[in-house]
Amino acid sequence: MKLSARNQFAGTVAKVTDGAVNGIVSLDVNGTAVSACITMSSIKELGLVPGKKAYAVIKASEVMIGLGDHLPMSARNQFAGTVVSVQKGAVNAIVKAEVLGGNVISASITNASAEELGLAEGSKVLAIVKASSVMVAVD
Repeated sequence: MKLSARNQFAGTVAKVTDGAVNGIVSLDVNGTAVSACITMSSIKELGLVPGKKAYAVIKASEVMIGLGDHLPMSARNQFAGTVVSVQKGAVNAIVKAEVLGGNVISASITNASAEELGLAEGSKVLAIVKASSVMVAVD
């Protein structure tokens, strides 16, 4: 599987919660739950059941960066970690943080945000992703 999305995390389906139109798929990625809100038809077409190997796929532009261990908000996915690099461009920065038991997540945020948060290698951060921004893939 080759995709342009920077964040692709291998895991195992831990739980599927059915809904009328959408369902919540919880993937276990190195002991951390990653929630994805996808359509029931996608859940069925992909054969997502507990124990099945799958990938959580997240575009870097869908990852928010905050400070702290947990922020009270509606976003289901909040991953505490440590910044491993900040690469600034003309307008945006790519912030890479080690999360999810050793995986590296990439976030595309503005340079201004990176500076306001004081992000640098070693900074403790929280990578935040809405469940509706997580795609699920299978081999």
